[in-house]
Amino acid sequence: MNCQPIKNILVYICTNIDQPCLLCDEPAGQPYSLCLACEQALPWLQEQCRRCALPLALDDLLCGSCSRHPPAFKRVIAPWHYGFPVDTLISRFKHNSQWPLGRLLAQLLGQSLNQHYYEGLPRPDCLLPVPLAGRRLRQRGFNQAAMLARWLGRQLRLPCDEHLLQRVRDTTAQQALGAKARQRNLRQAFALIPGRELQGLHLALVDDVLTTGATAQTIARLLRKAGARRVDIYCLARTPRPGQA
Repeated sequence: MNCQPIKNILVYICTNIDQPCLLCDEPAGQPYSLCLACEQALPWLQEQCRRCALPLALDDLLCGSCSRHPPAFKRVIAPWHYGFPVDTLISRFKHNSQWPLGRLLAQLLGQSLNQHYYEGLPRPDCLLPVPLAGRRLRQRGFNQAAMLARWLGRQLRLPCDEHLLQRVRDTTAQQALGAKARQRNLRQAFALIPGRELQGLHLALVDDVLTTGATAQTIARLLRKAGARRVDIYCLARTPRPGQA
């Protein structure tokens, strides 16, 4: 059964330059439904860890965690830190089925990635959305990561494989857990479909928010063990550590 929504009509507002800004309702005046003032006011992620994108006081440094224990993924690309109004937009996209908001955020993420490619970031061979637990997929009716990956794939002209990664065990919602509990919660939660050759591939994992990185680390390890040469993480927003401003 295909639980993904029909998006062509639902996101038309995001591709019409005459449409108002989705945040302030003023004329957008841009090729997407966001005016320049609202775009500049988004919580853009500036100084960050050059590997996991954790917000830092200085740019182009490694955070303590990445220095001590380098993650299995190579680079995280996230345009924003998880603050207002991006946190609200992501929540409305995920939990209230407001797909035009997700389409808008994906378009801006795609622009950010194109800039990174221009500056030398290697383009991946394929995009992989993080699979959603079966119970939450039935409740929500769609996988937001799969929608983001599909939109990004079209914009960046990259293939998107929604079936390579499988969630083989339903887990407790990660939002309710701490860092160590998240890692335990994800043990043996993911698998790869058999027979797929990953040797030497550069893969990019797509999700909405990176928090502790437990999901990204678990899947990156799985992909690297299967022969992937490099794994990057593409997401909309990065959260700070608990207690970090």
